[in-house]
Amino acid sequence: MNIEIIAGSPRAHSVTNRLALHLMQALMENTNHQVDIIDVRDWNLPLLQDVFSSVETTPEQFKPLAKRMFEADAFILVTPEYNGSYSPALQNLLDHFPKQSRKAFGLATASVGAMGGMRSSQQLLLLVPALFGIASPHMLITPFVDKKFAEDGKLLDEGFKKAIDNFLNQFLWLATTLQVQKEPVHN
Repeated sequence: MNIEIIAGSPRAHSVTNRLALHLMQALMENTNHQVDIIDVRDWNLPLLQDVFSSVETTPEQFKPLAKRMFEADAFILVTPEYNGSYSPALQNLLDHFPKQSRKAFGLATASVGAMGGMRSSQQLLLLVPALFGIASPHMLITPFVDKKFAEDGKLLDEGFKKAIDNFLNQFLWLATTLQVQKEPVHN
């Protein structure tokens, strides 16, 4: 399965990105899935003008991004909290692509504060069905992210490992189940 983790923080020294790095490393070490990170900082997407409906119709500079988005079987969205919601950069990236029908979405939020992006997680629960995706109900809310992960994604707080493992196990169960059910049933 091809899993794309979308790191949704546009900040140059994002602490949220530490969580995305850790999730990628954990999936690569413990599964045979193809896993990569789409970092919003790597793509200078303009405000939405046109939806990229295929790789071929995507502007040349965004074709590598379009290829990855269209080939992904499942996504993990990792975002900080911006005014009680997810990052506008994450929204802008997702808006550039068609609906992600029946694809699994893992939802992970991060904050340097005690709430861990809890309010943004609730907004993500509204976003995913609008994309026709299916959200794993086991979200990863990450308070004090700067104390839980080093800059390279290494876990600093071993007490948080159980929450990560539960999140990834439940996400993988959903993604695998949806992958098997991809073909529509004909009467």
